[in-house]
Amino acid sequence: MRVQRYPYRARAWWDGALVAESDACLLLELEGEPSLLYFPRSDIDLSALRPDTGTEPGPEGGAGEAWGTGSDGGEALLTIVTDPKPELAALRDHGRFDTERARVEVLDGAGGADRDVTIKRFPTWGDASDLVGLLDVQRDGDLAFVAGSHTDGYRPVVEGSQMLGQAIVAAGRHAPGRRVVSASMMFLRAADAGRPMRFELTELSAGRTFTGLTVEVLQAGRCCAVGTVLLDVTAPEVVSHAVEAPDVPGPYECPEFDMGVTGRDLRVVDGAYTNDADAAVGPPFIDCWVRFRSLPDDPPLHAGLLAQFAGHIPIAAALRPHAGVGQSAAHKSLSMGINAISLSVHRDLRADEWMLYRHHSTFAGDGMTHAECRVFTEGGELLASFSVDAMVRPFTESDRARDERTAM
Repeated sequence: MRVQRYPYRARAWWDGALVAESDACLLLELEGEPSLLYFPRSDIDLSALRPDTGTEPGPEGGAGEAWGTGSDGGEALLTIVTDPKPELAALRDHGRFDTERARVEVLDGAGGADRDVTIKRFPTWGDASDLVGLLDVQRDGDLAFVAGSHTDGYRPVVEGSQMLGQAIVAAGRHAPGRRVVSASMMFLRAADAGRPMRFELTELSAGRTFTGLTVEVLQAGRCCAVGTVLLDVTAPEVVSHAVEAPDVPGPYECPEFDMGVTGRDLRVVDGAYTNDADAAVGPPFIDCWVRFRSLPDDPPLHAGLLAQFAGHIPIAAALRPHAGVGQSAAHKSLSMGINAISLSVHRDLRADEWMLYRHHSTFAGDGMTHAECRVFTEGGELLASFSVDAMVRPFTESDRARDERTAM
C-alpha cells in the first residue's frame, strides 16, 4: 500500500448536504482492492455529524475517531485517522467516508474550463495514468514485452481490448518509426488483472515498408490471447476517400458518462449507453466521444489507447434494440464477453483530442453479436475502423457455482 496526494478536487455528500470538499485529499492505494480517499480534518464539516465510539483498526493502522449521524445504528459514516501505521503517518488527522452510504465524488478536470469538468463517483477504477502504465509495456528480451497489473478488486479480469492495445504498443516499440495499420486478436481465456502478462512477438517479415508480427499474450505460461499486427512506414497518397462521420451533436452537447476512470472524458450521444435492462429500446447504434486529458507524445501509446476503448460499447449496441436485456446481467445471469477484435488504423492520431466512436451492431443471434465500428476526429476525419465479435448467451447448469467477479 502507498499514500499519495490526490490530484483532483473531491467532495462528500450526506443526505443532500455537502459535508466535505478539498483540493488536498490523500489517496491510499491497496493491492487488489478499491483505493481509499482521505479528506483533511480541516476540510470536513463535522457540524452535521456526532462523535461515536472508537473504530476498530482499519487499513491505515490503529483505532480512530468515529463520526455518525444519529440515524445509522451506530455505524460510522466517517472515520478520522488518529493513530496510523508509521509508514502511513501522512494520513493522521484525515478522514475517510463510508462510500456505500455517503456520496463521494471527484471533479475531474477542475482548473480547466467549466465545460471540461466532469463528475466521477469515488471509488473509481483508477486514473488514465493507470491505463497508460498498463499499456506502456516494457521490453523483456528481443521479442518479448511484459505488462504490469492494476485492479480495484471488483472485477479482476483483463479486458480483451486492453490486451489488443498492449500488443499494438509492443509492436510499435519493436518497430519504431512504423505505424500500426492493422491489428487483430482473439481472446481465448480470461486473464487475471492482478497479475502481470507477457507479450511474445514473432517477426514474420520486416521489409523496407512493412513489418508483420504475431503476438501471443501469456500469463503464468498459459496463452490468453493471440493476434497479428501489421506496421507500415506509410507513403504518399495516390487516391484518397473515406466514409463520412455521422451527423451527431458535438462532445459538449452530449451528457457525460461515468465509467470510473479519471483523466478520461466519455460523453454519449443522446445518453444511449446504459446498463439498465429497463432502458428505452433504440436502434443498434451507440455514438460516444472519448478523450484522454494528458498523454505523453508517444504514437504507439495513442493508438493503443484508441484500441483499449474498442471493447467497451459494442455489446451494449447489440442489446439496445431488445427490451428487458441489459449489461447489468453480464456475468450474473448472462455470459458476455469480447471474443475477437479486428482494427485498422488509417492515420496518425491523438487520443488526447476528441474521438467519436460510432458503434453499429450488425448482427445478433446464435449466442453471438457482431459490430462494425468507426472512429472519427472531432473535425470528421476517419481515424480507424474496427469490428468486434462477442458472446451473449445464458449460463449452463454447470456454471451455477460461478464467481460473478471473474465469470465470463
